[in-house]
Amino acid sequence: MRWKKLKPFIWRWRGIIFAVPRITVLVVILRLTGLLQALELTALDQFFLLRPPEPPDQRIVIVEINEEDIHKFSKWPISDADLASILEKIKQQQPRAIGLDIYRDLPVEPGYEKLVKVFANTPNLIGVQKLSKSFDSATVNPPPELQKRQQVGSNDLPLDDDGRVRRGLLYVNFNEDDVIESFALKLALLYLKPEKITDKPAANNPNYLQLGKAVFPIFESNNGGYVWADDGGYQVILNYRGRIKQQFATISLSQVQNNQIPPNFMRGKIVLIGSTAESLKDLFYTPYTSKIFASPERMAGVTIHANSISQILSAALEGRTLIKTLPESVELLSILLWSIIGASLCWQQRHQINQRTLLLVSVIVGGGMLVGGSFVAFLLGWWLPLIPSMLAWGGSAIAVTHYIAQSAGEMRQTLGRYLTDEVVVNLLETPSGLKIGGERRQVTLLFSDLRGFSAISEQLPPEKVVQILNLYLEVMTDIINKYHGTINEFMGDGIFIMFGAPISRYDDAQRAIACAVEMQLAMAQVNHQNQQMNLPKLEMGIGINTGEVVAGNIGSQKRAKYTVIGSHVNLAARIETYTVGGQILISENTYQDAQIELKIMGQLKIEPKGIKEIITIYDIVGIGGDYNLYLPEDNDLMVTLASPLTIEYTVLQGKQATGILLSGEFVTLSEKKALLKSTHPLEPLNNLKLRLVNATEADIYAKVITIADEHHFLIRFTNLPPQAIEIINSLLV
Repeated sequence: MRWKKLKPFIWRWRGIIFAVPRITVLVVILRLTGLLQALELTALDQFFLLRPPEPPDQRIVIVEINEEDIHKFSKWPISDADLASILEKIKQQQPRAIGLDIYRDLPVEPGYEKLVKVFANTPNLIGVQKLSKSFDSATVNPPPELQKRQQVGSNDLPLDDDGRVRRGLLYVNFNEDDVIESFALKLALLYLKPEKITDKPAANNPNYLQLGKAVFPIFESNNGGYVWADDGGYQVILNYRGRIKQQFATISLSQVQNNQIPPNFMRGKIVLIGSTAESLKDLFYTPYTSKIFASPERMAGVTIHANSISQILSAALEGRTLIKTLPESVELLSILLWSIIGASLCWQQRHQINQRTLLLVSVIVGGGMLVGGSFVAFLLGWWLPLIPSMLAWGGSAIAVTHYIAQSAGEMRQTLGRYLTDEVVVNLLETPSGLKIGGERRQVTLLFSDLRGFSAISEQLPPEKVVQILNLYLEVMTDIINKYHGTINEFMGDGIFIMFGAPISRYDDAQRAIACAVEMQLAMAQVNHQNQQMNLPKLEMGIGINTGEVVAGNIGSQKRAKYTVIGSHVNLAARIETYTVGGQILISENTYQDAQIELKIMGQLKIEPKGIKEIITIYDIVGIGGDYNLYLPEDNDLMVTLASPLTIEYTVLQGKQATGILLSGEFVTLSEKKALLKSTHPLEPLNNLKLRLVNATEADIYAKVITIADEHHFLIRFTNLPPQAIEIINSLLV
């Protein structure tokens, strides 16, 4: 019972069930292996670039060392005396903290003793040391006097694989037992001390640092878009204020040296002294480097420290948001969610006529919502991985589209068993192919029918009937497709074929006649296979007419069929009813339209039911030109019977007998024909139902071909039961 209830649900959402698990697993694998990290970090950089810059932080002043300063001092590094003088001038401004982002582990005479004295007398001065080393850098010791007073912070900056600085350090592991505060945190704590804010463990997580209003979560290796990143020390994701150093008040070293500091410019602030000069190589790539239409720019190390200090102060004092990330399990669920959304939107639109347009709009709108939502979340302090979600969204949409296309291909193959390729293409690929309605066009219509098949089917089990029909229709279908005919319908043992719809060609009438001739020739193959399977022999009649009809999708929006409607369709069907086995009859219209050499056995004047005028039809036995197809000559020899064979017969009106039982005699006889002698007048093309008197109870069906004289009529058998065949064959020996 559960499966019965579940099965319709699975079928209804099969496209989503097909796409979502595959795409989700693929994206998760890409995410966990780190193949998406570069793209994800680039997306993060674009968010930084798009985000409006924040107002300058008035609590921080940068004393920059630019190229002009280096030229003015005429040498670098500047002497200890000059540095001591600059520090004294800054101290006079009464800042809360001074950060010296210059390596000073060795004396630079003259003035070393003076500088040491300044170091000793400036408790709010913080120096730097470099703890990390790599293939292109080494560790650098701090100024000894400042180290002795524990006035040193680490100025190490974690670099991502692309060389950009997106993370900052609060604490650095000096060795297995010792931890040193970062340069930025050391200065921030000095600034916060008068505000009575000190560092302490967070209440909800003792491993996290809490300062005032802020709790700083420790960066882990797989946070955000990172995979297996180095998470040594106490790292946080840097929340830059902006791309330029103008986010902070700036003054040059030369201006300080020349006493050009505005009054109270540094009072109560954090003053950072560091290089911005190109020649000193203290420049780094940051998220603001990733500009698409501009050359990459770098940010001075002192400016990065200023951003880190500003982040700490703003979070502690004002509650400014830190950049937070989702737990990894939630990120994986978001990939699944976007995969479901992308697949669902695509799957729901599969039946829409303008599916491609709607799908394109959905992808654009959905993608815009995803990017826009991620950007809004970033403005609120959340870094939501964008690339995996976009891949899940787009990948699921593509997978569902592929599934729909694959299903359409299978549908095309299935429809091809019932419709020609041309109709299938018209339905599936033409924009108007599914619209209800039609258009006038000239077509050639071919109707074929197995003579006497109804009587045969009454004598055989249904399975045998189906076997006969499948064999016959398979051979006929191959021939019809060869001549680009469109099978409109299989009508039991009959076939309705169109030439000129849905695609019109100049030689529609010619191909229809050639197709008919080859179909008659192929009956020898069909009957050969039937004989091998002990199945009865078949004969087929074909009628063809050409004229203007309405062709198109006829029906309702829920159920329609591509077909043709008009009087010429009815006429073609009527012409077919006049045929006997092995015969092809075409109308005058088809004869005129074909414009090709035809071999004609004879012609008849008929007045079909529902047609107001007399129609000329032609008995075709061959077509010339490039086709060069001809039916074999009729070698059916008539034998004069020594003693006439008495019969009883009735004339059929349509499929019904008239009810009048008439008597007659077969005077001459062959396997297919007989000369009937009767006092009752008959008309050409009359259909007869006969029975041999005192011989068999089986019915024989025949059609009047010609009138020999007033009492003699040439008839053509359309169906002979096995008992009648045995009797006739015995008489012909």
